[in-house]
Amino acid sequence: MTLATTLTAIAVSFIISVLIGFIIIPALRRMKFGQSIREEGPKTHQKKAGTPTMGGLIFISSIIISTLVLSYMHDVMTTQTIVLLLVLVGFGVIGFLDDFIIVVLKRNLGLNSLQKLIGQIIIAVAAFFLLKLGPFDTAVHLPFVDFRIELGVFYVAFLIFWLVGFSNAVNLTDGLDGLVAGTSSIAFGAFGVHALIYGQLDIAMFSFVVTGAMLGFLVFNIKPAKVFMGDTGSLALGGALAMLSILIKQELLLVIIGIIYVVETLSVIIQVISFKLTGKRVFKMSPIHHHFELSGWSEWKIVFVFWGVAFLAAILPVLLEVL
Repeated sequence: MTLATTLTAIAVSFIISVLIGFIIIPALRRMKFGQSIREEGPKTHQKKAGTPTMGGLIFISSIIISTLVLSYMHDVMTTQTIVLLLVLVGFGVIGFLDDFIIVVLKRNLGLNSLQKLIGQIIIAVAAFFLLKLGPFDTAVHLPFVDFRIELGVFYVAFLIFWLVGFSNAVNLTDGLDGLVAGTSSIAFGAFGVHALIYGQLDIAMFSFVVTGAMLGFLVFNIKPAKVFMGDTGSLALGGALAMLSILIKQELLLVIIGIIYVVETLSVIIQVISFKLTGKRVFKMSPIHHHFELSGWSEWKIVFVFWGVAFLAAILPVLLEVL
């Protein structure tokens, strides 16, 4: 896979994402698919109420079209490509149903946690059995060292935990304009580079397609956002990102490359445990990006700082791999 092919994948999915955005966003406005803002959230977010949501449809559509066309053209359409699309679309459907129930049917809770979990487990298990049709390594590999932990039949449990955990982690992070769109474009780009290093051209193609699609979505999602990705987008991105780490057999590398998602999730866990045990909150609000908001940071500053951390976390493993 040459530099020209990589740039083509990014450019094509970027253009398709932008074109679809110009079509879908006005349609979402006409159908009044507007975001409702939590009363307990930062007061500055109330002005975002009514902004179209379910914008994940924009980049998911771009990813599907670009991946199918480019993978076929470059002869890199494989079972792994199908698995990645299955997870992306499957988790996206779960998120879409959640958004639809909240926004269209006006039920505040959407899908409950158990319904989401059952759907995510079904998709994760389906992905596992698709992979098991061929040779599939059921060991978890530690990054940067020649050490692996063989899980055997228990790998399916790990796969479920990984996909569910990171899909929800990305969902928690999606609270500021452009935050997830930017960090995910960085993360997928980093995994694309790793896939190239390992000679997995099918996975590299998918990764760079997602990078381009997210940059295209960022055109509309940067502050002030014209559209939000909703659970439709965040659950799809988190699931696909986790599956990427599994397919390149660098599962735990995601903890580094996805450090923003890990920290956001940990902040929620710490907040809940602290309040239940002591009645006191560690953060002014969780996830942690809201803590910085209430501490006086502007939304722009938080997003750019988090992007910077995400970039450093993504580039470091690449440099360690190459040097």
